[in-house]
Amino acid sequence: MRKGCRGYTLTAVVGVGLAVFAAACSREGMDPASRPYPYRVVATVGMIADVARAVAGEHAEVVGIIGSGVDPHLYRPTRDDVAHLLQADVIFYNGLKLEGRMSDVLARVAGSGKPVIAAAERIEPDYLLALPESKGQADPHVWMDVRGWMRVVRGIAEALADFDPERAEDYRHRSEQYLAKLEKLDAYVVRVIGSIPEDQRVLVTAHDAFGYFGRAYDMEVRGIQGISTESEAGLRQINELVDLIVARKVRAVFVETSVAEKSVQAIVEAARARGQAVEVGGTLFSDAMGQSGTYEGTYIGMIDHNATVIARALGGQAPERGFHGQLRGQP
Repeated sequence: MRKGCRGYTLTAVVGVGLAVFAAACSREGMDPASRPYPYRVVATVGMIADVARAVAGEHAEVVGIIGSGVDPHLYRPTRDDVAHLLQADVIFYNGLKLEGRMSDVLARVAGSGKPVIAAAERIEPDYLLALPESKGQADPHVWMDVRGWMRVVRGIAEALADFDPERAEDYRHRSEQYLAKLEKLDAYVVRVIGSIPEDQRVLVTAHDAFGYFGRAYDMEVRGIQGISTESEAGLRQINELVDLIVARKVRAVFVETSVAEKSVQAIVEAARARGQAVEVGGTLFSDAMGQSGTYEGTYIGMIDHNATVIARALGGQAPERGFHGQLRGQP
């Protein structure tokens, strides 16, 4: 039987969590007018938790389960996670198989009747990128395209409005304020990525998390591993990437906070052995944001950091303080 974090089997974790099921159900059956505030929202990945906080404001306490630097593809829930889920009033997760190893727990909690919402699965299917190596599976990394993530913001606002109709207009108003910031963020990314010389717009990263970024901002994207970090980079795939780097004279490749660096370092060494001076251009946030309480620990900060680092490493131009400085009216 599979073992989860801290040595507990997944079945045992769910079993322990069911001990708090009665408390969760008692909150759920309340009349909206008598519901205690702030109510509880639980989100899986930080990007969704950040949106939920921005939209819910003071009306909800938002708890994120999967923290900074943690790979959601491989994450298994703990007893504490299950307790949080069962005591939540509303649960948001990305879906599209991003949190693959949490799917059993999420399905069981959804069976209790409370709202368990796959935020990215509310996006219209024709907007999603299909994975070439799988039948019908969509790429889950929608947050890499700011305009794609704006669709998720609207979906979360409507889900909270359905859950708490009394405050629906407040959620919609707060979401519009947040969306106005994302409009500016998207324009910033378009500008700084567009400043990269066209022949250098090749983004090589540890795994295929940047497909939406490439489509939205006109970059060729190549990942050493597949969409899921469970896949291993094969020798042929590494050799093909080295060929690309040498042929296109790519000056930088990138590591990620939630993925091991060894494959990227192998690419760098192989390219250098063939005469191409390639560097590690920086560390990008892919499947997890930065540390809680930091600017990079917000969705806006995550995307600002990525776009700014990519632009500078590949020969583009970015303001000294990135989008953050622009928001504050600084050069």
